[in-house]
Amino acid sequence: MRIIDLSTPVDAAVWEPNPIDHTVLSPAEGAVHMAEGMRENYGLDFDPAALPGGELLSLDTLRLTTHTGTHVDAPSHYGSTAEYGKPRHIDQMPLDWFFRPGLVLDISDAPVGTVGADRIRQAFEQAGRAPQPMDMVLLHTGANALAGTPRYFTDFVGLDGPATDLLLDLGVRVIGTDAFSLDAPFGHMIREYQKNSDPSVLWPAHFAGRRREYCQIERLNNLDALLDTPSFTVCCFPVKIANAGAGWARAVALVAQQ
Repeated sequence: MRIIDLSTPVDAAVWEPNPIDHTVLSPAEGAVHMAEGMRENYGLDFDPAALPGGELLSLDTLRLTTHTGTHVDAPSHYGSTAEYGKPRHIDQMPLDWFFRPGLVLDISDAPVGTVGADRIRQAFEQAGRAPQPMDMVLLHTGANALAGTPRYFTDFVGLDGPATDLLLDLGVRVIGTDAFSLDAPFGHMIREYQKNSDPSVLWPAHFAGRRREYCQIERLNNLDALLDTPSFTVCCFPVKIANAGAGWARAVALVAQQ
């Protein structure tokens, strides 16, 4: 089995709309931290110098959103209510949704904005098949090449409402993208709305989740490595964060060796 990494890193060194705060305690600082904790919480005195090299363990502390890096959006992210009942949080989603056969659809030639159902049907033809129920559909937009730059959040293509419904009609319950969002860039949607005040152009892919339960994987990477791979399995188990609208995931593709 060959494993292909489909994830983007959580990296405080690159540009993010919601900056990451990553603080690192070195092993030496970790030793002092432990000794201070033992004294303050348990009344135990311990000299960190007794440790080999005066070091214990490093410790990373991060402040970031659950939508940083590769992550899975839960139905509760799309709104507080849904037509089908109470939307579930990420820790409540069935794990078998996230270990399924995958299908990559290449829409990398599309301009910034959205693609519709007809363009998705063309991608089915290019891929040689349509998705089966519960397959994970992954959209190769090519936006991952811009990751770490401001353009990653402004120059990409998403799905319109009919394109999203087409995939859900076929039984897909997890749709992924290598772009920042499954919808078009924020600025693009707002400008389209200002033309004629049509609310259907505002976050149609996300808001489809208020009518029909499904999850999104956003900020994937390396999908071009799967364009000529007819059969593979996607594994993208989200981190089990209680009552959260999303969870980080280390997404990978599993490809059987020939």
